[in-house]
Amino acid sequence: MLEAVQIKDPVAGDTLVGRVMATIRQRIAGRTLAPGAKLPSIRGLAESMGVSKSTVVEAYERLAAEGAVQARRGSGFYVRRLPPLSLADVAPRLDRAVDPLWISRQSLDAGADDLRPGCGWLPADWMPEASLRRGLRKLGSAEVATLAEYGTPLGLPALRQLLAHRLAERGVEAAPEQIVLAESGTQAIDLVCRFLLEPGDTVLVDDPCYFNFQALLRAHRARIVSVPYTPAGPDLALFAQALAEHRPRLYITNSALHNPTGATLSAATAHRLLKLAEQAGLTIVEDDIFADLEPEFAPRLAGLDGLERVIQIGSFSKTLSASMRCGYIAARPDWIEGLTDLKVALSFGGGRLAAELVLGLLKDGSYRRHVEGLRQRLVRAMAETAGRLAGLGIEPWLMPRGGLFLWCRLPSELDAGAIARHALAEGIVLAPGNAFSLSQTARHFMRFNVAQSADPRIYGVLREAMQAAASRQPA
Repeated sequence: MLEAVQIKDPVAGDTLVGRVMATIRQRIAGRTLAPGAKLPSIRGLAESMGVSKSTVVEAYERLAAEGAVQARRGSGFYVRRLPPLSLADVAPRLDRAVDPLWISRQSLDAGADDLRPGCGWLPADWMPEASLRRGLRKLGSAEVATLAEYGTPLGLPALRQLLAHRLAERGVEAAPEQIVLAESGTQAIDLVCRFLLEPGDTVLVDDPCYFNFQALLRAHRARIVSVPYTPAGPDLALFAQALAEHRPRLYITNSALHNPTGATLSAATAHRLLKLAEQAGLTIVEDDIFADLEPEFAPRLAGLDGLERVIQIGSFSKTLSASMRCGYIAARPDWIEGLTDLKVALSFGGGRLAAELVLGLLKDGSYRRHVEGLRQRLVRAMAETAGRLAGLGIEPWLMPRGGLFLWCRLPSELDAGAIARHALAEGIVLAPGNAFSLSQTARHFMRFNVAQSADPRIYGVLREAMQAAASRQPA
C-alpha cells in the first residue's frame, strides 16, 4: 500500500504533505498562528483537510526540521518564537566594505534570479549533471562501510593513485603516499598554512591575487606582502626585493590561468622564481584548481621543482561540482605526516563519500569529454564577453589562453566599487578590483567570469552603473 506522503494532490499539483505544510506556513505568515501558538491537533487538521493523520504527522515533523515549529514531548507542536523578519536581513549588503570577502559573500547570498558575473565558478547547467546523478546512484549501492564509516587519514587510496597518475601526465612526479586528500582546495591551503606558519610570519601574494588567499592568511594572523603581477608572472625585481626585505615563509600563487588576471607564468619567470626561492629558503604553494580548464598545459612550478620547495593543491569544484567538496595536497614525503596529523585533528576521516564520488567520475570516460567541452565553451564565452565589454569601453588587461576570467580596466578611471554596489542593487554581483589587491591599486579594474556573463541584462545594468559613477566624478 502506498504511503500517504506519496499521493499527489491533483489540484495543488504537489504532495499532500507539501499541501499541509503550505497551509501551516500561510497561517504563520498571516499571524493566524502567532509565535508560541499551538498548531491544530493532528486529528483535527487531518479531518478538516481530508488527509490521513500520518500525512499531518509527516508535515509537522518536516516543519520542525525546518525550524518553523517546535515539538514539545507530550504536548504537541507549537509555532517557534522567532524574531520578526526584517527585509534588511535578506537584502544585499550595499554598505559592506569591498574587502577580500565581499565577492564571496555577495555571490553565495545571491538569490536564484540574481546574476553573478563576479563569482568564481561555472553555472550549474555547465556541470555534468547526468554523470553526477549516475555516480550518486552507484554510490547508493556501495557497501555500508563506504556509506557510514570514516575515511583513512591520507584519504581514499584508489583516488590518490589516480591523482598521482594525473599529476604525472602534467609533469609533476608524486607517489600516492605524497598526496593527502582534503575536503576542498580551501581546506588544503588552510592545512598548509597551519603546518608551515606561525602568527606573525610573512607571506607573499600576487597583486592582484585570489581574494580568499588574503582572507585565509588574515585568519592565520600572517603578515601579508604583495608583489605586482605582470602578464608573465610576478615582477621578479620586486619579488627579489620583497624576499630580501621581509624574509617571507611562503608564497601563494596560481601558475596558470591566474586568478583574477588569467595570465600564465612564463618558463623564464618560473625558472628564475624557483632560483630565488631556493636562495631565500622560501616555500611556494601552487594553487592549481583550474588545471583541467587549460587548453594547452603549461609547465608547473611543482613539476620543475620536483615538489622540493613547492606544494601543489587542487580540487574538483570548478569542473565537477562546487557542492561536492574534495581537494588534495601534493607535497614532499617528509611533510606528509605532519599535514595528515593536522587533517585528522581538524576533520578526522575527511569526506569519504565525496572522494568515492570523485573517483567514480574521474574513472568514467565521459569526464575527459566533459572537460574538453568546457574548454571549447569557455573559449567561445571569452570572445563573446570581451566583445560585449568592448562595446562599453571596457578592455581586458590581457586575453587569457583559456579559463574563466577576464581582468579588465574600466574606462575614464571609473570606480569599480561604486559600479559594483549600483549593480548589486539591481540583482547583479560584480567583482571590483580592489577586493583582489592588497595594495588597493586596482580601483579601476574588474574581474568578469565569462561563463556567467551571457545574460544581456548584465551589460544594460553595467552601462547604467558606469554612467552613474561617471556623473559623480569631479569635473
